[in-house]
Amino acid sequence: MQNLKGVKILGTGSFIPEKVITNADIEKLVDTSDEWITQRTGIRERRVVEKGTSTSDIAVEASRKAIDEAGINPQEIDLIIVATCTPDMFFPSTACFVQKKLGIKSNPACFDISAACSGFIYALGIAKGMLESGMHKTALVIGAETLSNVTNWKDRGTCILFGDGAGAMPLKATDDKSGILSITMSANAAYTDILEIPAGGSTHPASVETVQQGLHFIRMDGKEVFKHAVMNMLKATKKALEMSGKKIEEMALLIPHQANMRIIEALGERLTIPKERIFVNLHKYGNLSAATTIVALDEAKKQGLVKTGDLVELVAFGAGLTWGAAVIQL
Repeated sequence: MQNLKGVKILGTGSFIPEKVITNADIEKLVDTSDEWITQRTGIRERRVVEKGTSTSDIAVEASRKAIDEAGINPQEIDLIIVATCTPDMFFPSTACFVQKKLGIKSNPACFDISAACSGFIYALGIAKGMLESGMHKTALVIGAETLSNVTNWKDRGTCILFGDGAGAMPLKATDDKSGILSITMSANAAYTDILEIPAGGSTHPASVETVQQGLHFIRMDGKEVFKHAVMNMLKATKKALEMSGKKIEEMALLIPHQANMRIIEALGERLTIPKERIFVNLHKYGNLSAATTIVALDEAKKQGLVKTGDLVELVAFGAGLTWGAAVIQL
């Protein structure tokens, strides 16, 4: 294996379902209001997949767009990583279904990673290491979620928050130092119980009882999550900047995890970064978990907010608790 200096970002792509659920729609399901949801979260609507649509289906849609932008032959891809907490099934991996649906016959390595809302940054970090080592040459990194399938639409504390979507980023090993400049990933397992889907695994195997008790849906202690989110996203943002040798002032855009407007504002205040350089789209899509940062990056590019050569920082926080940040050059 040859040691390479860097990883080039070849392109991005995203997919958002057409079906919209507004705050007014949520009002009909639980005791809440558009004003209450907007004030506390910043979310006005979210998108959800149609029944029968899998996570790999939307991952493939995003991937096709990213591959087209990259201008590569899908058969060049020798590594596929999908970050998701809503896989198609326990096994095979969602990444294998993506390979199948894209028609990639080059026998790439395929696997999923589970780091909840931090998932895309974790996947990016893994891909970076595997490409730099020379083990692989061209990777497809995906963040994709169909959270509507694990949302309890009778729980007003969580049903207002989540949506469905997918984003993808093809990467290539290169001797150019631009691309992914730095990545930091961390976790604190002391708080596993404040954000979870309790049942379906080996701790609480699926049964009539677990279904009746709603244990296959997202459960969250919102106040605790908020407290840890701001602190750890701040630490990750600063650490990734330090690792890259860059300053926050050099970033064309900061793309934080799109979970709650209050979290985003608190992070921005602590970093003393102007609001116009913090990207926000959660008002349209809600929390897309592992898909948030890559969908946001793709949208920022489409809006002309960032261009080739610009420095961008991604930062996320999720269940585990996990968090991470990446400084990239487009």
